[in-house]
Amino acid sequence: MWLNASCLIEFQISVPTPFLLMLRPRSGSQQWIMREEYLLSPSVPALEFTDMFGNLCQRIVAPAGNFTVSTSVDIETTDESDTAPGSPFIEVQLLPPDVLPFLYPSRYCESDRFTEMAASVTANQSPGYDQCNAIVNYVRKSIRYTPGIGQQIISASEVNQLGQGVCRDMAHLGIACCRALSIPARMVVGYLEGLEPMDLHAWFEAYVGNRWYTFDPTQPDLKGGRIAIAFGRDAADVAIYTQFGNPVDLLNMNVQVKKMTGPGYHSKAQ
Repeated sequence: MWLNASCLIEFQISVPTPFLLMLRPRSGSQQWIMREEYLLSPSVPALEFTDMFGNLCQRIVAPAGNFTVSTSVDIETTDESDTAPGSPFIEVQLLPPDVLPFLYPSRYCESDRFTEMAASVTANQSPGYDQCNAIVNYVRKSIRYTPGIGQQIISASEVNQLGQGVCRDMAHLGIACCRALSIPARMVVGYLEGLEPMDLHAWFEAYVGNRWYTFDPTQPDLKGGRIAIAFGRDAADVAIYTQFGNPVDLLNMNVQVKKMTGPGYHSKAQ
């Protein structure tokens, strides 16, 4: 399917402030970018680089006053996310080197605390994809999805105790349980067509059967219409913006995803 996705972020800034931005998706096997706009207002110099996970990042110093970041992308993405019941577990010694960082505990995914729970949740499941699916079912049944209320980032342990969370928190728990079983797992932040309420979204991917597969505890079915912006070990790696120094005021953030009938042909917002 063809989608147009846009994000508008407005800040009020008291003094010139350094930012790291992460708002540019990349073309890859699951998505292809046809057109992209990226506007900073007022215009400031931007230095782009690729981080350790391959994400496109921009360094800027935003001036004092009202500052706006506006992005828009036309992209072709998959209608449905791939599934692979029965896809096997890959032994650690056979994993590609670039996958290994997603095995370790991280700041918000304390996988070393979930060894027993993950084993219990996945009992009698075939090692690999079926274990990941059992973990997603556990998170969906045990954690109440509460979009729009999670301002503070919480860890997998915290959301498991609290029993509710936003998409980011539920992804943390899924990732931690997968890693506890020596299954590499990574967080993804991006857009999801038809998400209610509309916002940026987070889900996770697990590496089984020699490739990454999508898992999303917040959605009853694994639909497509996803646009990945950034990948990382947890939410600390995939923040769409990070500011340094004095606090800034976030005045507004507006996310829209529109279906397109084809390249350049927009239909109504979702």
